[in-house]
Amino acid sequence: MLTEKAKVAEKGCPICHGTGWEYVQERTVRRCRCRGDVSSTAVERLLEAARIPPRYVECELKNYIPQGEVNSPELESQRMAVLMCRQFVKEYPNTDRGLLLMGPVGVGKTHLAVSVLKELIRTKMAHCLFYDFRDLLKEIQESYNPDSQRTESRILEPIYHVDVLVLDELGAAKPTAWVQDTMTQIINTRYNYKRLTIFTTNYLDTSINNEETLAERVGERLRSRLHEMCKTILIIGRDYRRFSRSLAP
Repeated sequence: MLTEKAKVAEKGCPICHGTGWEYVQERTVRRCRCRGDVSSTAVERLLEAARIPPRYVECELKNYIPQGEVNSPELESQRMAVLMCRQFVKEYPNTDRGLLLMGPVGVGKTHLAVSVLKELIRTKMAHCLFYDFRDLLKEIQESYNPDSQRTESRILEPIYHVDVLVLDELGAAKPTAWVQDTMTQIINTRYNYKRLTIFTTNYLDTSINNEETLAERVGERLRSRLHEMCKTILIIGRDYRRFSRSLAP
């Protein structure tokens, strides 16, 4: 049951005019007073609609624990990653760049991406969506089946327009021409509509041990676009999941 304030928010507030945001000074906004009593059910619905995988539902910025020796580059990079994620949440929606979380397997990139998404939903009522990029490609391919109940356009519509999109594992799919075209279409469309995107990738800008770079996986043109769209957060460290298993009795 919506309160009177929530009903005002739905119909159109004279302060925020239905946007949910109130300007307090130049280039600074805060959640409008009319949204103060929106029920927790609305947040729950947004969280459910975000498609967060069960494995990550407990992820929070507060339970991301940086790992590494005191004053080590690994520890400092992970601490800086948390700070930049918190700053992103604080600045939203008054920001025009998303995030690109880069680093090896197991350093917590997806943990941080999901944590940011959840904070944006809870504190800013943002409409968010999570997709593993490989799963998204699979869904699109399945839509080509004549028996499919979903069309490609129906799948891509929320991908194009949702306020904040998390695309996990960018570059993980084999870079065929179709994959390249699909990546370019999604990323360029969100760029043109000024929608914020948070990417995670295991591929770096420089090759280590002859591994492919991100540019080699997605193409130089798309890598350049990501520079323009996102603040890059480089996270270094060992695979925390493997390390944790090695300590288990």
